[in-house]
Amino acid sequence: MARSKSSEKWLKEHFRDVFVQRAMKEGYRSRAAYKLLEIQEKDRIIRPGMRILDVGAAPGGWTQVAAPLIGRQGRLVAVDRLPMDPVADATVICGDVYEDAVIAACREALPEGADLIMSDMAPNMSGIASVDQARAIDLAELALDMAQRWLRPGGTLLIKVFMGSGAEELRRALRKDFKKIVVRKPEASRARSTEQYWLALDFQGLAQERLDKLPASSL
Repeated sequence: MARSKSSEKWLKEHFRDVFVQRAMKEGYRSRAAYKLLEIQEKDRIIRPGMRILDVGAAPGGWTQVAAPLIGRQGRLVAVDRLPMDPVADATVICGDVYEDAVIAACREALPEGADLIMSDMAPNMSGIASVDQARAIDLAELALDMAQRWLRPGGTLLIKVFMGSGAEELRRALRKDFKKIVVRKPEASRARSTEQYWLALDFQGLAQERLDKLPASSL
């Protein structure tokens, strides 16, 4: 099938991108790795021994960054519906985060919950701005829901947010469970993109208590 002119333009721009070229040279699976590296340099959200849940992890750029930072004493679970190649010192689970089998696997890998939940999820773009924005906010809300189920008190949530309709409502929802929200726009984020990365700090909920009381089938 012949590519459209817009897709050809995107591919040319993509492979000329300095971060794409760096990722290929340095062995990262995606340019997104540099977004997390910059956030880590500024905010030190990943520390040795942490328990991390990486939601929507494929192809694994963020998992590659986080795994060596937490070391062998930490635990990192990467979940995605799409298949993902293994990453050293990480548990990779393929499936929907609400499937009973996936929940059970996460329970086994992170029996005490997570210190950090991170999500770089973005929708497949339709080209219809209102539809794409709604889908993007839905994914950010899914990450918040995962935090409310799995995050330990005092923990951190890192999510990608596309600014537009629904973003302010999401901010208000985050403020109910977290003490502070920090906004980052890493250099590796394309300037024309409305994406931001929100760090929700110091989780005040009781996710693990709720998780322990609920049967897997109700999650």
